[in-house]
Amino acid sequence: MTSRVQLPLAEAQRLRRAYGACAVVTGASDGIGRAVAMRLAEAGFELVLVARRLAVLDALADELAPQMRVRPFVISADLSRPDDVAGVAQQTAHLDVGLLVAAAGFGTSGPFVEGDLAAELDMIDVNCRALAQLTHLFGRRFAARRRGGIVLMSSLVAFQGVPRAANYAATKAFVQSLAEGLAPELRPLGVDVLASAPGPVMSGFGRRARMTIASGQTPDEVAVGTLKMLGRRTTVRPGFLAKALEASLMLLPRSGRAAMLARVMAGMTKTA
Repeated sequence: MTSRVQLPLAEAQRLRRAYGACAVVTGASDGIGRAVAMRLAEAGFELVLVARRLAVLDALADELAPQMRVRPFVISADLSRPDDVAGVAQQTAHLDVGLLVAAAGFGTSGPFVEGDLAAELDMIDVNCRALAQLTHLFGRRFAARRRGGIVLMSSLVAFQGVPRAANYAATKAFVQSLAEGLAPELRPLGVDVLASAPGPVMSGFGRRARMTIASGQTPDEVAVGTLKMLGRRTTVRPGFLAKALEASLMLLPRSGRAAMLARVMAGMTKTA
């Protein structure tokens, strides 16, 4: 398996020393989650791949298996259902999991009051409730073993309200705040927490969110940039684009950032 952006060998070794040899990756069927899974496989981790689409997960497991000591363990789960989330923890109870990458999530776009309420609530369930549930379940396990790592996927939009993506930005604000609060709580227990806040990413996310993303970061860039900072920071903006966009916004007041991103979102959703 090859990639344009590789996780350096020294970083792979550091991650295995810090967290052990087994990682759970949610949202592994596509986008950032898939890229993280591929990079961790190259780094020598045993993997638990979690997503809704079993056939896609099985195909990824078959693709990764030749380079791994153990074929990835696949769990088909709808993370909008609390029982399915609990099932992920139950099905991995026999494994010495030391790393959780909670990459599952999706977005919506357009005026909030014109959107589908069921979809908006489903997004809260997946992006917030399921993420908190998984973080609690695995965080307790990691604290008990006195080492572990948790990666939560935030976003550039987490730091201000964003018109035409109001609810999505709100879910990412929850993720960002949760990570910032948990990091100092869990650090004395040997558990590292990282919020990864990328900018636009060229993946299936845009199609589902009905956004036109003409340019952005690759999932590999986000995956590698995130993994390299786990254990070193509380928040990372992985890749040049995320850093450049943040630099262009950081001097504006919160209301100014919201206004700027409103114009960006209007362009990205004009055909929605």
